[in-house]
Amino acid sequence: MFTGIIEGLGRVTAIREENTNKHFTLSSPFTNELKIDQSVAHNGVCLTVVSIKGDEYTVTAIDETLKKTNLNHLKSGDVVNLERCMLSNGRFDGHVVQGHVDQTAICEEVKDENGSWIFTFRYETSQGNVTVEKGSICVNGISLTVFNSQEDRFSVAIIPYTYEHTNLHQVKAGDTVNLEFDIIGKYVARLLGKQ
Repeated sequence: MFTGIIEGLGRVTAIREENTNKHFTLSSPFTNELKIDQSVAHNGVCLTVVSIKGDEYTVTAIDETLKKTNLNHLKSGDVVNLERCMLSNGRFDGHVVQGHVDQTAICEEVKDENGSWIFTFRYETSQGNVTVEKGSICVNGISLTVFNSQEDRFSVAIIPYTYEHTNLHQVKAGDTVNLEFDIIGKYVARLLGKQ
């Protein structure tokens, strides 16, 4: 389980294809603390560490993951948001994040508010996912608060710290991001027959 509080940025150093899988090798500020079989969220996608060499580690994404997330768009040199699993003795600063991306969204607009930024994202509604005003959403693994919630789009306001310490500073209109909708909202939608 994750909280959506990004620990650091990782840089993709290599991508190797094997059948329908992709093996991503990354460098990160905490590679030396990782161990094989550990779960790490990459842009909000929970992936298992399969190899560690020096200051780099490798994770594997299967076809199903590549189809549902923006990982298939990654290139060598790209930066991703990283979060290790939540410690049971730590503070719960974000919201309940599983690392199971529901779908992607397209960034429609990035508005510079002279000290903060407003990002607006549009998503396909056919999967029954919904946002609610002041509810939680996970964008590229970042726990954020929704405002201007509409049927197929929503906005989030970004403070300078989040902008500088995540890969949101690289997201522009037209880019694809990963979304994980709030787990409580998903259960409510299912119970009401909307999913």
